[in-house]
Amino acid sequence: MNFKRLFSLLVLSFTLLGASFYANGQAENNKYNTPPAKSSDDPAKEESGKLDVAKVIFGHIADAHEWHLFSIKHEGAESTPVAIPLPVILYHPQKGLMIFSSSKIAEGDSYEGVHLEKNMMKEHIVSDDGLPVYDFSITKNVMSMIIGVIILLLVFKKAGKKYQASGALKAPSGFQNFLEVVIIFLRDEVGKPCLGKHYEKYMPLLLTSFFFIWINNLLGLLPGGANFTGNIAVTSCLALLSFIVMLAKSRKPFWSHLLNPPGVPGWMKPMLVLIEVASLFIKPMALMIRLFANIMAGHIVILALICMVFIFAALNKFVGVGFVPVSLAFTIFMFFLELLVGAIQAFIFTNLTAVFIGQSIEEPHEEHAH
Repeated sequence: MNFKRLFSLLVLSFTLLGASFYANGQAENNKYNTPPAKSSDDPAKEESGKLDVAKVIFGHIADAHEWHLFSIKHEGAESTPVAIPLPVILYHPQKGLMIFSSSKIAEGDSYEGVHLEKNMMKEHIVSDDGLPVYDFSITKNVMSMIIGVIILLLVFKKAGKKYQASGALKAPSGFQNFLEVVIIFLRDEVGKPCLGKHYEKYMPLLLTSFFFIWINNLLGLLPGGANFTGNIAVTSCLALLSFIVMLAKSRKPFWSHLLNPPGVPGWMKPMLVLIEVASLFIKPMALMIRLFANIMAGHIVILALICMVFIFAALNKFVGVGFVPVSLAFTIFMFFLELLVGAIQAFIFTNLTAVFIGQSIEEPHEEHAH
């Protein structure tokens, strides 16, 4: 029964995903097939009859002030985007705090003295008078993070209540059983080997990091989902948190090995110290880039496979229709692969965090005479 529900959910998800891209592709074709006005400010609009695949892909994975779902095409008129407006929260040095809906501001249009500017991967709000504007808006990625946190709290609160009601000695059941398997696996395969006798102190951090990243990786695969963990600002904050814990809990042997490597000739120590100090900052960068690159690459591949239908359809309608099963098959394969990658990347981030913290809290080894 559970397999049937999962299969039905996947079919529904891919149907909605295909409909979303079909509507978006029709909107893009309508946009580019219409003879555009000559303008030197936007050279991309001067080309007609072409689908801007890069704009479509990066438009779906980029952060935005509204949650765009799909577009509806009207005969003889421009397409109507269907989006969920999000709150825009700004601070202007002269006007103070400004709060309004994102539906009131569009690209190029001015509202309350501010306007929206977009590029390939980012959009930002700029003041008309040139003064700096501080943006604290709840964007698409922020809303996705809030949803992920709510799901995380609900899931573990329910599991915690079940433990309180039945006790820890009773065999778990249902979803509680799944959570316990994952938690025990992380404890035995990550916490204990990397942190030794101090593992219990850091398990809350490791478990929170794993489940937070994993849940948001899965949410990003839903039709219309946000590319939250594929945003380098998000992964940099996660890596910075691990870096701060690593430095805050570090011990004297860690710094003595870092700044005064034992058993190394004196003439070689300055060069080795520079390498060790550089590696200290390379560690969080590796955490940041690995998660960001893998998640973002998966989204791009899936979106590119779907866009290939419209690329072939632009050459020949029958070729485009014939390519639909091929595109759908590869998309489903990539979707299941990304489900696996989402869990693997969460595990790798958690494991490397435990390894780096374990290195910083490692106690000095006693030397025994033989």
